[in-house]
Amino acid sequence: MKLLTIMSLCLMLAFSFASSGHSQSSDPGWLDSLRSQMAFDKDCEVAYFLNIREREEAVGVSYSARVQCVDGRQFDARRGADDTSFTIETCGVAVCGLDREVSPKA
Repeated sequence: MKLLTIMSLCLMLAFSFASSGHSQSSDPGWLDSLRSQMAFDKDCEVAYFLNIREREEAVGVSYSARVQCVDGRQFDARRGADDTSFTIETCGVAVCGLDREVSPKA
C-alpha cells in the first residue's frame, strides 16, 4: 500500500511538472505526461501520436490524442482542463467512412 502511495505521488509530480510547460522531449509537456501514463497504466511503449488536439475551453485547456504503441495496440486518450490524469480507452477494430445502415446493392 505504501508503494502504491509513493508511485501515485510520483505520477502526480510528473504530471504537474509536465503540465507546467517543462518538457522532457521535443513534444509538448502533456504528451510527455501521456507517454509516462501509457507506460505505467498500459505497458505501452509509444511509437507515435495521431490526431493530437489541444482545445481551449472556458475552464482551461483540454487535450486528446490517439496513441500507437510499438506492439501495434492503439488507444484514445483525453484529459479535461480539471483532470489530473488521462482517460484512456482501447481502440477497437473499425471500418471508417462506411454507413452501416446502407445495404449492399443487389
